[in-house]
Amino acid sequence: MKYILDFEKPIYELKDKIAELKQMAEESELDLTEDISRLEMRLVNLEQNVYQNLSPWDRVQIARHPERPTALDYIQELFTDFIELHGDRLFRDDPAIITGIAKYKGLPVTVIGQQRGKNTKENIYRNFASAHPEGYRKALRQMKLAEKFNRPIISFIDTKGAHPGKGAEERGQGEAIARNLKVMAQLAVPTLSIVIGEGGSGGALGVGVTDHIYMLENSIYSVISPEGAASILWKDATKAKEAAKSLKLNAKDLKQMNIIDDIIPEPKGGAHRDFQLQVAYLDLHINKSLKYLQGLPKDQLIEKRWQKYKNIGSF
Repeated sequence: MKYILDFEKPIYELKDKIAELKQMAEESELDLTEDISRLEMRLVNLEQNVYQNLSPWDRVQIARHPERPTALDYIQELFTDFIELHGDRLFRDDPAIITGIAKYKGLPVTVIGQQRGKNTKENIYRNFASAHPEGYRKALRQMKLAEKFNRPIISFIDTKGAHPGKGAEERGQGEAIARNLKVMAQLAVPTLSIVIGEGGSGGALGVGVTDHIYMLENSIYSVISPEGAASILWKDATKAKEAAKSLKLNAKDLKQMNIIDDIIPEPKGGAHRDFQLQVAYLDLHINKSLKYLQGLPKDQLIEKRWQKYKNIGSF
């Protein structure tokens, strides 16, 4: 059964009506060509109007769409010879973060991805992509290996935030993320991150302090979720729609504030509507980014990264 968002309901109702007319025309041999053509034109105009005028909350819903491609989906399509590497060598393996080595167009790279599930069982296993400290330490281990062997790092961000549980705090959640921020700022290899769904707070930053930051058109990147912000500001999580407007969490807002480097377009309706087209869009941006970053001397790479983050938030 297709998962339909609230703002998409008029579109799918019209699609169902067109399908009914086509079936009626086949069964009764009536000539309904004119009626079908008129409704198809209405559908084109309706889709254009809906998807060109999405509210911040609408984009939040698309970013969270259960059919939206995950980090592992993109890794399998964009890279070859991917070998997943497990564990932080301190506590355990964290399935919320996938790490490994692969080749991108023949170039050896290190890949990091925050991985959510596609159903309830997978989400429980992946902890809804909310990593524990060992997940960030696993990512850190791969970052250091990437620097040692001079491999560019590509990370896919998709989390509501780091896991806030008691065990995670006892094992040093804050320290693990802070250490990642420090190390990523100093890495002497090209780094690139892409927000493919939700980019939530320090959970996203833990693998996202990179030379280039890209966002998919309908992804979100914020210090807190709309529900969390609404609970703090108004003591009412139902005001999440209002909070989404104030948070400026959409790609367009973040590009205007120079927090991200570029917006990667999505097929009309979201990445899940045409996965292969979305992969092609990502491929173009990753290729362009790596070619530019690999041409920079190491000292210049680190200096430009430092200046990038130093200027964020300066007015």
